[in-house]
Amino acid sequence: MLGKLARKVFGTPNDRKIKATRPLVEKINALEPEFEKLDDAGLIAKTEEYKKRIADGESLDALLPEAFANCREAAKRALGLRAFDVQLMGGIFLHQGNISEMKTGEGKTLMATFAAYLNALTGRGVHVVTVNDYLARRDAEWMSKVYGALGLSTGVVYPRQPDQEKKEAYAADITYATNNELGFDYLRDNMKSDLAQIYQRDHYFAIVDEVDSILVDEARTPLIISGPAEDRSEMYVKIDKVIPELQDDHFTIDEKAKSVTFTDEGNDFLEERLHAYGLLPEGQTLYDPESTTVVHHVNQGLRAHKMFQKDKDYIVRDGEVVLIDEFTGRMMAGRRLSEGLHQAIEAKEGCNIQPENVTLASVTFQNYFRLYDKLGGMTGTAATEAEEFAEIYGLGVVEVPTNRPIARIDEDDRVYRTAKEKYQAIVQEIKTAHAKGQPVLVGTTSIEKSEMLSQLLTGANLPHNVLNARQHEQEAQIVADAGKLGAITIATNMAGRGTDIKLGGNVELQIMDAIAAAPDRDPEEIRKEIEAQHDADEQAVKDAGGLFVLATERHESRRIDNQLRGRSGRQGDPGRSAFFLSLDDDLMRIFGSERLDKVLSTLGMKEGEAIVHPWVNKSLERAQAKVEGRNFDIRKQLLKFDDVMNDQRKVIFGQRREIMEAEDQSEIVEDMRHEVIEELVDIYCPPKAYADQWNMQGLYAACIEKLGLDLPIIGWAEEDGVDQDVVMQRIEEASDAMMAEKTEAFGADTMRNIEKQVLLQTIDAKWREHLLTLEHLRSVVGFRGYAQRDPLNEYKNEAFQLFENMLDSLREQVTSQLAQVRPMTEEEQRQLMQQMIAQQQAAAAAAQGATASHEPVLPTAEDTPVQEPLVAGFDESDPSTWGEPGRNDPCPCGSGKKFKHCHGSLV
Repeated sequence: MLGKLARKVFGTPNDRKIKATRPLVEKINALEPEFEKLDDAGLIAKTEEYKKRIADGESLDALLPEAFANCREAAKRALGLRAFDVQLMGGIFLHQGNISEMKTGEGKTLMATFAAYLNALTGRGVHVVTVNDYLARRDAEWMSKVYGALGLSTGVVYPRQPDQEKKEAYAADITYATNNELGFDYLRDNMKSDLAQIYQRDHYFAIVDEVDSILVDEARTPLIISGPAEDRSEMYVKIDKVIPELQDDHFTIDEKAKSVTFTDEGNDFLEERLHAYGLLPEGQTLYDPESTTVVHHVNQGLRAHKMFQKDKDYIVRDGEVVLIDEFTGRMMAGRRLSEGLHQAIEAKEGCNIQPENVTLASVTFQNYFRLYDKLGGMTGTAATEAEEFAEIYGLGVVEVPTNRPIARIDEDDRVYRTAKEKYQAIVQEIKTAHAKGQPVLVGTTSIEKSEMLSQLLTGANLPHNVLNARQHEQEAQIVADAGKLGAITIATNMAGRGTDIKLGGNVELQIMDAIAAAPDRDPEEIRKEIEAQHDADEQAVKDAGGLFVLATERHESRRIDNQLRGRSGRQGDPGRSAFFLSLDDDLMRIFGSERLDKVLSTLGMKEGEAIVHPWVNKSLERAQAKVEGRNFDIRKQLLKFDDVMNDQRKVIFGQRREIMEAEDQSEIVEDMRHEVIEELVDIYCPPKAYADQWNMQGLYAACIEKLGLDLPIIGWAEEDGVDQDVVMQRIEEASDAMMAEKTEAFGADTMRNIEKQVLLQTIDAKWREHLLTLEHLRSVVGFRGYAQRDPLNEYKNEAFQLFENMLDSLREQVTSQLAQVRPMTEEEQRQLMQQMIAQQQAAAAAAQGATASHEPVLPTAEDTPVQEPLVAGFDESDPSTWGEPGRNDPCPCGSGKKFKHCHGSLV
């Protein structure tokens, strides 16, 4: 009560933020006449002026009104769109590092250009992040006209993009990309061994579109770059035969926690069947340590059968299991479930089982986007997750007012006893709306339900379109038609993201189709005809009540429901929304439908009747808020574990970067070598032990194995005055002398290059092993809770110890590898050269057939242009004919590349 009174007097915190931007908006509006007078070259000149002022120390905040006024004028000329004041407000909040919550159809794409332009003036690059490749390309192409008019460059990043094109895209002032591609490129960059191959230059400012989808919904799934592990397909097939034999009392399903576990009876039954199938050796039980792998795969098999449904969580297309994003309903081609779960589903569906993978590098979206100095976001629905955005990303959520008041009518939920009654009522409601020409958008939660509803509508002779993962390619067209007079569209969790539903249909698409169908007619004449017809259709749809959004179920998250509702009533259009529910729905069934069922029974409701009351809405929203809170806690806990790895990831990736940037690694290598020597001397000649207690035989063997040194160590213990320090000094001097000889034999440049490559390759190999160890640690550390020990603290302590062990092992391996390096004889060089050329040609032939590869295709012998050698008599299989080029000189083969990047890399 007091809170409501205070809000009336002082306004809400959101109102105060909106009020604070009004003076800035007025300044921008006051500058408009001045910028209208400038010619096109004048707008570009302003950009150059602002860049200089920033370089001279002026802040972006001080420049904001002028930069926004310049950008608005450029958009007006390039696109014919003059930004509304609310779009300027949204742009200000983005620049300040907030999430601008704007309703559907309010122009978020144009709004982002203001903050992107202002921050791009620093020259550090701005990333605009979208949820799919179609939107990234569309927005980049559309908004590049604005940036081009301002003298800035625009790039777009997409999968399987040629190397040079991707580098240019990241070098642009504003780069459009999907969250997946940005994350994967970050990981790829940190697996490269040459600075020239790196794509991303900086993590300065990112504007995330559909920020709730990317930073909340997808935050639970890490991005993983993986390589193939050993093939276990036979095991999956055998285990898949066991699972259907299980009875209901053999396992328990917890739908709230989305988990499934075996009962004691189930374990006994499993042991018997696994022995029969030869998957468990006789005498071995499921509780033995040796059974860990089998138990893991059996658990994944059970999850595949009981927790993953075909046509809801995945579809089978062309013999391949393709996952479906539960939040957008889109197919996620190329994305696979980890830890053998995807293989278990492939076995269940009888598909070809692809080998499991081992993690080479991974990062979560949470930790990737926290790399940016500044982050902004935009969406139609973020307020319900404001706490999570603030706690994890430090982002505020500001609800930006609509340009015109919302005229949509949101009806109370209608709750039916059974799903059959609900669907009968839905069909009847659609019939009524269709009869008066009102377009209907029906929201479903799975492909299976959308297709079942489609059959019901077909039976009722109601023409309609179905939009789900199977019709993914026609998405933009189906959405564009969803606002036409009398249109009925069934959409699965993906009500037209990125494409507005316009009443009367999308006029521009209609014009383009008509021009393509009648190439002989005058395009202007066609345009006039269709625009006139569209105006009449739009008015007819408005008269019929605008777009009717009919949801067949409530989602676990209020945001998804609000997104569906938000498709109706854009830019002040009329519209209505209603949710039709039943006690059989997942949310109702899992969260307290029994109590509601008793209430409905007591009321003596007849078949086909619905309960409609604001209290029902509030009760459901409370249930949804509980689910959201629990999911947030899960994500928070996952993040705490990932933060441990993230700190280590930053150290390793930072070290790699330093090694690549440094010309000379000899000091790093020398320090590593001396630390290894110090450890060896401590082990074999302990500080407090007498010389006759030293293990000189062990030290001698260790020096040969790890340092490549054959020294008269055994006699040193008998010399007078020889203590631990003297032993250490002698070994260090001998190892330094040996490395100096190698440097002289190889040449300083070659030796530095060898050191760099050995360092990078060893770091990568050790990091991969470390990631696998941490994965295994994560999977078992939860059991420490039974011993009253905090799993997170246990994980932190052990992960730190493992990291220290990895660094010790890294030093040893680098030292040992460099100790074994020696110059090749001419014969060995020639053999290696021929072997490398053969490997390159084989790789090129393989790459031509590997369409799924993210790496560029190597040229084959046929499509490599013929080069004129720079050295007479050059023979690529005989290094003695190459002359003596420096590492940075042009390669003597005439390729135009530096020697170190061409034939020099093979020596």
